[in-house]
Amino acid sequence: MDNSKVQEIIEKQVLTVAKAVEEKIDDEIHTLDRLDLDDINVLRECCHQQIKKMKEKQSRWIALSHGENSEIPAEKDIFSVVMDKHLSILSKQHIETRFVKIHAEKSPFLAEKLKIVVPPTLALIKSAKVDDYVGLAKAQVIFYEGESSLNPSKSSAKSRSVRQSSNSHSLNSDS
Repeated sequence: MDNSKVQEIIEKQVLTVAKAVEEKIDDEIHTLDRLDLDDINVLRECCHQQIKKMKEKQSRWIALSHGENSEIPAEKDIFSVVMDKHLSILSKQHIETRFVKIHAEKSPFLAEKLKIVVPPTLALIKSAKVDDYVGLAKAQVIFYEGESSLNPSKSSAKSRSVRQSSNSHSLNSDS
């Protein structure tokens, strides 16, 4: 196939795509031309709600010290600074769950009983038994945007769950 035929085919394809895009833009313009004052007010209110939500997000981020450069005094403090912020957010969103923090170094008996070897570790406890562990040194932590007890309407959002372990450890037994 010679270059002139290839160029002709490409030109036809570009013209076809350009025509399709132009038709779509014309349809959008026609739709906008048909809007009445009520439709414009609905669009305006929608934009205002989006702006309001973004400002609320920004306020939450600022309250969580986002947008500033801060220094952590010691290496070990990184986990408490980062985890405390995220667990505080989660605890407010999931009031069906109780969040409790211990310092494994200061509570060696409890850390041993919970079988916490490498802090920071989340022990997921149900009915006084350790159901699973999330070793945050290995995990990707949490990306949850799904349903919570305070926001049930978000159930269609994607979520990430922690798998259930088959070996539960009782807090009440000596094993």
